[in-house]
Amino acid sequence: MEIWINPACSKCRGALKLLDEEGASYTVRRYLEDPPGPDELRAVLERLGLEPWDIVRTQEAEAKELGLKDWPREADARERWIRALAEHPKLIQRPIITADDGTALVARSDEAVRDALSR
Repeated sequence: MEIWINPACSKCRGALKLLDEEGASYTVRRYLEDPPGPDELRAVLERLGLEPWDIVRTQEAEAKELGLKDWPREADARERWIRALAEHPKLIQRPIITADDGTALVARSDEAVRDALSR
């Protein structure tokens, strides 16, 4: 399993702590230093079963600067959202865990981390 984190994020640190307590085997990806490209984002979104606008941190300054709250949330705008996430990785919700069974989830709670461990 892989976990996408921002080390400054308390939810990310909590998820890592729980993974360690459970003895999980995982790889850390500091996605701000090693940002995913559009193809990888598409793949993770498919694994998540979500659309790009579902994983955007809308309160970030960059989101406000881009005017994301006014962007359409429809299929025709999907690629625009994916490009924005690739170009501004700080906008990606965190942490994201890609589970061993091929699924993924946004692991903002202990329950979500445990769910990833059970997959």
